[in-house]
Amino acid sequence: MIAAYKGKFPAALLLIPLMTGIGCALAFPDEDRSIALIPFVVLSIVFASLNFFYRPLNVYKYGWLGGVLILSILFTSGWYLIYQRNELHQPDHFSKQKAGELLVNITSEPKVKDDLVRFTAEVVAAVKNDKLHQTSGTILITIKDELANNLFYGEQLLIPAKYDKVEPPYNPGEFNYKQYLAHKNIYYQAYLYPKQYRVVDAGKGNPAISFALDIRQRLVNKLKSNMRDTTAIAVASTLILGYKTDLSNDVMQAYSKTGTIHILSVSGGHVAILLALLSFLLGFMNHPRTKVTRAIMIILVIWAYALLTGFSPAVNRAALMITLVIAGKTYSRHISNLNILAVSAFVLLLYDPYLLTDVGFQLSYLAVAGLVVFQPIIYQWFTFKNKAADKLWMVSSVSIAAQVATFPLSAYYFHQFPVYFLLSNLLIIIPVAVIMYSGLTFLLLPQIPFVSKTLGYILEKSILLMNKMLVVIEQAPYASFGKIWITKTEFILLNIIIGLVFYCIYKKSKGALFASLIGVLIFSCGISLKKFKADNTNLVTFLNLRKHQGIVFKHGSKGVVLTDLPQNDKNFQYAIQPCLDSLQITTYEVLPFSSTISINYLLKKDALVWFRNKKLLLLNDSSRFKSIPADMLIDKAYLSNNTAPDTTLANVPLIIDGTNSKVYIEHLKQDGKKYALLKRNKALVLLSN
Repeated sequence: MIAAYKGKFPAALLLIPLMTGIGCALAFPDEDRSIALIPFVVLSIVFASLNFFYRPLNVYKYGWLGGVLILSILFTSGWYLIYQRNELHQPDHFSKQKAGELLVNITSEPKVKDDLVRFTAEVVAAVKNDKLHQTSGTILITIKDELANNLFYGEQLLIPAKYDKVEPPYNPGEFNYKQYLAHKNIYYQAYLYPKQYRVVDAGKGNPAISFALDIRQRLVNKLKSNMRDTTAIAVASTLILGYKTDLSNDVMQAYSKTGTIHILSVSGGHVAILLALLSFLLGFMNHPRTKVTRAIMIILVIWAYALLTGFSPAVNRAALMITLVIAGKTYSRHISNLNILAVSAFVLLLYDPYLLTDVGFQLSYLAVAGLVVFQPIIYQWFTFKNKAADKLWMVSSVSIAAQVATFPLSAYYFHQFPVYFLLSNLLIIIPVAVIMYSGLTFLLLPQIPFVSKTLGYILEKSILLMNKMLVVIEQAPYASFGKIWITKTEFILLNIIIGLVFYCIYKKSKGALFASLIGVLIFSCGISLKKFKADNTNLVTFLNLRKHQGIVFKHGSKGVVLTDLPQNDKNFQYAIQPCLDSLQITTYEVLPFSSTISINYLLKKDALVWFRNKKLLLLNDSSRFKSIPADMLIDKAYLSNNTAPDTTLANVPLIIDGTNSKVYIEHLKQDGKKYALLKRNKALVLLSN
């Protein structure tokens, strides 16, 4: 409640420079640690000296000096934390040593998807000439082998020292997987096949994590033995235990489009339900002599649950906040929710500064900040005398506050907005409560034939009912606005506008109103200008699809995609669809390369393509077109499937895609032809205005 926060927020003020330092270090990485370390040491010495010589130097006359120094120290410490945390800066990183084999410890629960097993591993030693050399660093390992399904956390493997750098995004709008992994200190990956790895030891992981993973797997198996529907089992495992391996993309999409994806990520709401259950069960210990014991028991169970669900940023935030709140109430201390929120973020960022880049961390803290700051303002918009109506509006105000606070971030990362989020969240309140309470009771109790089956039945039917409601909302007209692509500048501006609007409502400030209107005007002009530019742009994009082919012809908001991929293929959804959305192509056709096309901006007959003022030749193993007239000027020739270019194309620049072999590409290089290679390179874009 803002009205109650008339004091200052020291923790929040300390958090801002730390976050700024971390952000600057991420935006401007540098190999020289002295850039952050030297200023940090100098500022710390100055601060200590001023405190020691406080009176002789009359420092009290400059009250602002201490604050400036503290903020500067926190800024430089944030910068240095990022440098220190980066594994590539360690002198013994495995990538800096030549070796024949690597000794690695599995550091994450192996996940099985399709016929692949993927996990992260710590490289503890490099094997060279039968000698072990100590190393450090994390590597992502993917194994295509049925036997790999039996690998577990903490096992030690011997693998060949053959690994590659994680590749950057090659196509417009494509997810930056390289950056995502880099923020988890993973820069290299290895692909292994049968007989390329060997288990040499076990029990090399953290004993507590090993125990938690083992317990979680037993609980998942317990769910499977007492429930029938596979979808319900997957949702229950995800919602209660944070086990997402069995969750399908269709279910994820239904929750995402209805604005309820947050319930599939174990977070503060789940921890709050557990807290309510524990408070009820331990209610008899509310005596002054036992309240400390009660608080310790609740805190231990909360952190045990956080461990069981994988220590996600949202759970860590909730567990740490609840720990501070319980400790404060136990000793009758005044509690400021905003300060506690800032303290929890401060502690977590000191532990791992890369958490600032985690989407779950960002969404979790923004949602709670929205509840603390925005919800009281929204709740005051309407007053109801009826208790049921007032309760309904209070719940609605919570959902609106969280959605408003997280909307810019959701639009930036996920490019969509769920229109019926309020209805969806209101409808799932009861099912989620039933699922959590029945699920937790079911998992805490031992296997009792009648009781376990009954609880499993309630759990299954509650999940299926909730899924049906969400599917109905998902399929409703205008259920979500998709293809929202905003830049970082627009994202920042949108947050500023939201903050100014709520400040204006709370303070009745004309200045804030005027500033917010200016912000809306600038934002609208920027979006309109971007839309105008997109609608008047014509271009051809030759995509890098590795072993597949793809060309996008954009004519304003219309487009044609030539590809050998079906539209429902995961490679299409990963690489081509984001390209279409980011280029603001709203109407398009997906056609095979053998198609004949005749529309106002694109003509294609066999291998010849006319697009505006560009003439292209698409050559593959099925092309009947083998040569061109001498007077026909071809701008580019696109080669795929090792198709040999005709002698008439001697002076035509070539575009060579990833379907061509290394031997073929080397042959073209030796011939001295002009070419652009798509393999391991960014997509080639040709403007045609």
